[in-house]
Amino acid sequence: MNVRKHRLFDTENIHSGEDRDEYEKDYARLIQSPAFRRLQGKSQVFGAGSGDYYRTRLTHSLEVSQIAREVARRLGKSYPFLAAKEHPGLMIDPEVVEVAALAHDLGHPPFGHKGEEVLNDVLTEGFGMKYEGNAQNFRILMFLEKRAGSDSGLDLTAAVLLAINKYPFCIDEPGRLKGVFAREWEGIHYLRGLWGMPEGVATLEAQLMDLCDDIAYSTHDLEDGIRAGKIQISRSLFEDDRLVANVIQEIVDDQGNDSMNWDRVDMPEMVRQVLSDFARQWEALFEECGREPSRTRREMKARWVRKFASHVGIIDDPDTGWKRVTFVRDGAEDLELLRTMEILKKLAWVTLIKDFRVQRLHKRSEVMIRRLWDSFKEYETGRLIIPPDWLESYERQKDRWPWERLAADYIAGMTDAYAEKVYAEFFASRSGSIYERD
Repeated sequence: MNVRKHRLFDTENIHSGEDRDEYEKDYARLIQSPAFRRLQGKSQVFGAGSGDYYRTRLTHSLEVSQIAREVARRLGKSYPFLAAKEHPGLMIDPEVVEVAALAHDLGHPPFGHKGEEVLNDVLTEGFGMKYEGNAQNFRILMFLEKRAGSDSGLDLTAAVLLAINKYPFCIDEPGRLKGVFAREWEGIHYLRGLWGMPEGVATLEAQLMDLCDDIAYSTHDLEDGIRAGKIQISRSLFEDDRLVANVIQEIVDDQGNDSMNWDRVDMPEMVRQVLSDFARQWEALFEECGREPSRTRREMKARWVRKFASHVGIIDDPDTGWKRVTFVRDGAEDLELLRTMEILKKLAWVTLIKDFRVQRLHKRSEVMIRRLWDSFKEYETGRLIIPPDWLESYERQKDRWPWERLAADYIAGMTDAYAEKVYAEFFASRSGSIYERD
């Protein structure tokens, strides 16, 4: 048995062509799924529908997949051990990484990170359950999505499922902030055992997908912010002590930064240097591009993507005895470049997400999701206003699917616009017609 192409349920549609590779089937199942299409209506930074230019979860996922696929091909030519295929978790297949990147954000609810935060709050406060976007990915892929001939989600290959699993833990364990919900963890844990994966480490393909997600986030969100006028690139802004302090605070507050050894560098000085260099690079490119902002934005983004992507490599990880995908220089981890990327990520966060107008939109989003939750959370009243197919699915599997989880699943699957539509139906004086199709 090829453990990388193993499917948990081995369900096969009679219409499925046998001439297609298993990963091609995964790709087709994913991009033709409603969950994938709904990404076009979910926020990345700016609300979906804010303008034709700005990225949504869909365009972001497409860009991550393009970066990941190209880096995967380069790594395959650069590291001979990958061709040896000595362990299923120590392989990098460009097609697998591409599909994983396309699927990595399916679990995000409407209204971006604010939606995720609110759903987690209401589930935790009232029912002792959690909500987290990465865990919700597996709810969708392994359970909620339906395809002909299967009642087990999209029934993707082991390689793709484990390439999406960048947090290889059960999130329902005490203290876990990220991971996989217990029900789906049973399947993921089984696949990891089948592969002989060491505890607590992700496959190389999952690590690569995760790093390429960070590359896209740290470059593309800045491009959108500059286009929107929320990031006015000037020496006065980028050398402002308040901006530097805000970026530093975000880095300090982020628990994911512990491995970057910030205590070994002068953080204020490095933040100032990176921001200052970014401003100078913009000024030089602005002149090179004939003082045309649109060309400058595109070239700035492209250069940073190339810089980050070209330094992705693989090293031995002495802490785990496994291998790690990271930025590499002279055969060792390039912590300076990792820190630089983190500074740019936090720059996007403090200038975009923390902007008071964006925060007002977040407050509006919070109010909507909390009121939608209050409408659906009780079974006796919620079952009267939820679509029939959702109710039927719940009734079939209610021994393993508490009503509160179904309500969260339903709200999480909404696009921004659909969430606003349902909210308006419940709470506006008049909206639409009962004959509109959901």
